[in-house]
Order: sequence, then C-alpha cells, then structure tokens
Amino acid sequence: SDEMHDLLLEIYAAVDGAPESAGSLTPVEIEEFQRRFDLILDNGKAENPSSPLPVQGGRRSRKRRTPAENLIDRCQRYRVEILRFMTDFRVPFTNNLAERDIRMVKVQQKISGTFRSVEGASNFCRVRGYISTARKNGGSVITAIRRAFEGEPFIPTAAYRYT
Repeated sequence: SDEMHDLLLEIYAAVDGAPESAGSLTPVEIEEFQRRFDLILDNGKAENPSSPLPVQGGRRSRKRRTPAENLIDRCQRYRVEILRFMTDFRVPFTNNLAERDIRMVKVQQKISGTFRSVEGASNFCRVRGYISTARKNGGSVITAIRRAFEGEPFIPTAAYRYT
C-alpha cells in the first residue's frame, strides 16, 4: 500500500536525521511509528477480509489465503524485525548491500554458464569479498587492490579508514 510505503520512508528520514550517537529513535517516536504501522495493517485487514472456509468433504487442509492476507500476516508476525532499523541504527534500512554482493556471482554464472571449478568459484568469491569489504569500510578499491599486490593487504579493524 502507498500508506505503508510512505510510512517506511518517513521512518527512514527520521532515522537518517537523528544523531548517530543516539543508536535509535526516541521511545516516543518509536511508539508513534509502531502505532501507525499497526493502524495501516488493521486497515489492510479491513480492506482484505479473510475469505470464508471452503466446504471440503472431511479433508483436513489449510484454508487458501490471498497474497494480501499473507503479506499482512507476515508484516504482523515480523513487525519487530521489519522496524528494527529504527530501534537499532546498526541495522540498515535495506539489504541492498547483501543483494549486491550476491548479484556479481549470479552475473558471472549467467555469462559463462557456470564456474569451471570449485577453486575458480572460490577465488572469484574471495576477490569479490575483498573488494566489497574495502568498499564497505570506506576505502578506495583501487588502493586496496594495489596494496594487496604490494604485500600490504587491507585488513579491516573497527576504526580503520583509508583513502
């Protein structure tokens, strides 16, 4: 729903505007956003009521549910996880970085069909992981690769940043 989309973007903007040292939004903000999240789900349930149970001759089976019902149910069940980015600033708003890391492997498989050996796949993943780690730690990929060839590979630490 557009309402849920707008709410999540509003929460993201609030998180982005909050001081990073806070670690989370204020309890008042969290409570208000959770209330609005629940209200949107309640409205979604009202707009998509459960379909009546189908009459089946004694067979035990789960009732069939619409995709909207499944989505609403999942959002209610995983509410804490969905909204965790506002209660713990270490959790990213999206999982795009993780998806991006996997995407290169899938592109490589699509281009060449598969890897020629397990060792080749392992080497590809090691190089991509090294590049990804350097990038995620704010470093220059070219500098990280150059330093690896010079025998001084990038090894991340908690407070390590280089350019």
